[in-house]
Amino acid sequence: MSIFDRVLITGGAGMLATALRRTLEKRGVKTHVLDRAGCDVTDERAVDDVFELRRPTLVLNCAAYTKVDLAEQEMEVANRINGTGAENLARGCAASGTKLVHFSTDYVFDGTLRRPLRPDDPVGPQSAYGKSKLLGERAIQRVTGLDFLILRTAWLYGSNGPNFVKTMINVAKAGKPLRVINDQFGTPTYTLDLAAATLELLDRDADGIWHLTNGGETNWYDFARAIFQEWRLAPDLQPTTSEAWKKQRPDSATRPAYSVLDVTPFEKAVDHPMRGWRDALAAFKAEVDRSGTF
Repeated sequence: MSIFDRVLITGGAGMLATALRRTLEKRGVKTHVLDRAGCDVTDERAVDDVFELRRPTLVLNCAAYTKVDLAEQEMEVANRINGTGAENLARGCAASGTKLVHFSTDYVFDGTLRRPLRPDDPVGPQSAYGKSKLLGERAIQRVTGLDFLILRTAWLYGSNGPNFVKTMINVAKAGKPLRVINDQFGTPTYTLDLAAATLELLDRDADGIWHLTNGGETNWYDFARAIFQEWRLAPDLQPTTSEAWKKQRPDSATRPAYSVLDVTPFEKAVDHPMRGWRDALAAFKAEVDRSGTF
């Protein structure tokens, strides 16, 4: 039996779930993609019912609360989805001998180390969102007998969901001025590339915690500049600092100043490392041009 015999994807309405489904279907792998109505991961009984009905051999957990700023006011909701939800799926997987892939975030780090972050580096999330994602990681690791893969990624964008690229394009086309932070560093990651990398690890029966992003690093301001170069837009774009942004938006979440993830273990383990972030952005633009929509 292959783990790809019966694949279940939670959080089916989002960007990453869409990318994973598309990538698996290109391999000829059929998937059951469930949105919140199909599987509310915070409801233990609902999760048990899904396992009984679908009997999955592999669960790809894309169900997540991702509204980073709003999580500061909705911490309990974020904790239920990102923490309790992950634990419910982990228990279901352990009970049925199912592999679990769970996606986490660079925001579990505090951003004080100024080098690419390894999976075993100390964590210290500064935001409610980051804390909720760390809850999920730790809940998964506590479940006895579970075969799991925790994949930390960063700055996701792609089709079929809100993200920084779409926001920048929409604001620029509306003719509004843009002030974008230039002192937070990370790596933009294209969902289709992340999906392909996930399957690379599954093909090698990897487990534990891995870091997966496109290559290189940038800051939000330079990322925005690259977006406008690809889309041939010339908005009123100016840099700003995290401190100035926080003064204007005191309720916004604190994000790590440096959260570039070390992907060296992945690059050593696979035949096809993820391309650089700038090339990935160009590939996304080409995808948008082909489809005619975001």
